[in-house]
Amino acid sequence: MMDFLYTILRFFQTGGAFMYPILLVMSVGLAIAVERWLKLNTVRKANQEMWEKLHPVLEEGDFDTARQMTAEDESKSTISQLLGMGLARQGAVRRRDDIEIAMEESMMEITPQLEKRTPYVALFANISTLLGLLGTIMGLIEAFTAVANANPAEKADLLSASISVAMNTTAFGLMAGIPLLITHAILVSKTGEIVDSLEMASVKTLNIISAAAKRQMG
Repeated sequence: MMDFLYTILRFFQTGGAFMYPILLVMSVGLAIAVERWLKLNTVRKANQEMWEKLHPVLEEGDFDTARQMTAEDESKSTISQLLGMGLARQGAVRRRDDIEIAMEESMMEITPQLEKRTPYVALFANISTLLGLLGTIMGLIEAFTAVANANPAEKADLLSASISVAMNTTAFGLMAGIPLLITHAILVSKTGEIVDSLEMASVKTLNIISAAAKRQMG
């Protein structure tokens, strides 16, 4: 275990100055990724719990109780925000188009909240990779400059050692960038699932409201 830690420390130390900005970028990217992961899981769980309570009430046509449930939702779930807007309009105008527009407006407010900061994870993944390449290029420039003034007998050994050190930054940049890109893809997928579930709940609610309105008219 100590040998493994020593190898990692040695790898980091020999990589040069560019290893530190890569480490910083990776740390910030991972912090954002963890925060987004926890947030999206919380939102998804709150939405599922609220929908399980709200859907039977809607099916019964008790829209007053449904309105009250969305207004008093302690978790402040996004599904309560979305359906609350529609149900508020349903109590006032009862026209499907107006209710649908109200929920679409709410959806336009909710979606940016779900996607907030997620693009930065991909951005930091690209930055870490580019910093790794830049570090390698700068390292190679320094290596060839040093070799130019070195003893001919030492040039081959000095150049191979310098190139090996310079490549550490590219390796570290990729080690930081690849997990961040994978994490970004997972976060985008999870956000899409939440948006799809909200749209499904919106359509089901609209259909229930429309069916109840037709029964009243009949």
